[in-house]
Amino acid sequence: MMKFPKIDFPQLKSKLQVKSPWDRIIISLLSLLITIPIFIILHQNLIDLEWSFNLDRVFIFIFVFAAIFFLLMYLRTIIILCIAVYLLMLFYGTVIGNYGFSEISEDYNSMIYTMSDNPYPQDIIVAKLLPFPNKTKIINAIEYQNPRVRNFAIMATTKHFKGIRGYSDYRTIIQCFAVFKEINGRWNYVNDPKEGDYIATASESLDYFSGDCDDHSILMAAAIRSIGGTPRLIHTKGHIYPEILIGSTIDLEKVNYLIKNVLFTKESYGKKLHYHIDERGQVWMNLDYTATYPGGPFMYEEILGALTLN
Repeated sequence: MMKFPKIDFPQLKSKLQVKSPWDRIIISLLSLLITIPIFIILHQNLIDLEWSFNLDRVFIFIFVFAAIFFLLMYLRTIIILCIAVYLLMLFYGTVIGNYGFSEISEDYNSMIYTMSDNPYPQDIIVAKLLPFPNKTKIINAIEYQNPRVRNFAIMATTKHFKGIRGYSDYRTIIQCFAVFKEINGRWNYVNDPKEGDYIATASESLDYFSGDCDDHSILMAAAIRSIGGTPRLIHTKGHIYPEILIGSTIDLEKVNYLIKNVLFTKESYGKKLHYHIDERGQVWMNLDYTATYPGGPFMYEEILGALTLN
């Protein structure tokens, strides 16, 4: 007589049991967070088929979301356990004032914004640059230890962006942007005498906020350095403008988000950030007098020299 295998009904019921709705909610949210950056990468690199209503992009998003969702559901026990541990770590970080929920939210927003709104990079090969004109005079004119210069910079930091919270790692950058806003909002361009270059000191330019590009650059560099920023001057054909050290490309993500969404939302709306990357991979952002926001367009692309103030 043929014997049929014994069926363990409780075990079968357990396998077929409908998953907890909370599992699906948690996995859905996590899938969405992972899908967004992946979709941005695919959107920027795949050929646009120009379908009506961008249906090709809609299908890509749905496909990526579904693939990630089913993968995470398959590994849901491990994933949910890891999420629980991670949330506990974030809660602990929030309580002790370390890396917590607000910081992870800011980092995610910065990453997504930078991926979807790529700044415009331009490399500088420092070794190929020419000597900087009037180098000694300009260095002497950058009076960053002059009390008038520092007091002006401090005034700017109390006037602009003082109420910004949650970006403690970028406090100095934000304060230097406050200096940029104050100087560029008041600067009046005036030519040098016909006889030759007139290089005004930083304290001299504070009297009227007037002068040419090198006077503006000197004042900007002095004020920024007086409050802990790292400026440098860029020499192009017939023009000099200041830049500020942002840091690495990771720091650029945060700064890009700050400029576009927090500090200079109107001035930078729909525009790109312009900056240089030096031989060490450091990011320097344009602060020219022609710009209404940090990272504004370059007046001249060709670079002839750079003067870094350490």
